[in-house]
Amino acid sequence: MQSAVRSLVVLGTGGTIAGSATSADDNVSYRSAMLPVAALIATLEVPAGLRVESEQVSQIDSKDMDFATWRCLAVRVAGHLARPEVAAVIVTHGTDTLEETAYFLQRVLAPAKPVVLTAAMRPATSRLADGPRNLADAAVVAATPGARGVVGVVAGKVHSALDVRKVHPYRLDAFGSGDAGPLALVQEGQLRQLRPWPDSPAAALDVNRLPSEASMWPPVGIASSGAGADARTVRALVDAGCAGIVVAATGNGSVHCALEAPLREAMARGCLVLRSTRCLDGAVIDASASTDDIPSAGALTPQQARVELIVRLLERVGEQPA
Repeated sequence: MQSAVRSLVVLGTGGTIAGSATSADDNVSYRSAMLPVAALIATLEVPAGLRVESEQVSQIDSKDMDFATWRCLAVRVAGHLARPEVAAVIVTHGTDTLEETAYFLQRVLAPAKPVVLTAAMRPATSRLADGPRNLADAAVVAATPGARGVVGVVAGKVHSALDVRKVHPYRLDAFGSGDAGPLALVQEGQLRQLRPWPDSPAAALDVNRLPSEASMWPPVGIASSGAGADARTVRALVDAGCAGIVVAATGNGSVHCALEAPLREAMARGCLVLRSTRCLDGAVIDASASTDDIPSAGALTPQQARVELIVRLLERVGEQPA
């Protein structure tokens, strides 16, 4: 008896992978989010035993990613994953905020099936467009038995949502995973796994009850520590109503002395605070430093730490009506 064909769902959100320029030699002055996802998958070779479906969730430049799109995307991903015939979901995304969306989806969904974000550094109209190869590699990962969780697939590398970060503004191999390194490589249509798929905690939230209005999402800001740091930076965030603050600290989570008191004041007023590091690699290791009472973000980048605080604050206030 022939087994039933399973579905691979591709959700489009825009980005450079769907971008268009007036010249095939123009890889910089293009407009993002121009081509529909149906056009992107028109020539996609789907792994055996899978059929492809597509849906346009949004059509934006990922630098403009917003909470409404996150909510819609999370709801649609969760809905498709709940269908027994769906093997995996692929999300076409812009590179600028891919690491934030990936971490958000991992935290709120913790999916047992693979959710694969892919992107491109060159527009679809480029003579040397990288989007088709990245999308094909994403399909390989999505079809891999045992794959799970949210990952990013770009330039032949598979990055966990817990580690992925954009490390270069132009080159095709623009993403890294810090000290952890990539989960796997995609080589000539085959997956070469380098480390196990990460274990995931239980899903944090009911996505159908994520706030429907941007004003209902908890505001979280990032303050940078560095030469000449000013206490007014932190106090301005608190006065503006931020419920959480991430300090992008120097080195091993060290914070300029001018910021220590206002950060503690913020915590005393109920603001959640995390110390991340400006370093691209490594994690904050707590020692006996004067700022150890300001919680560490561990290996999370400042951008990921901000998403972490947003999710924690959503958990704290309870599920909001849709």
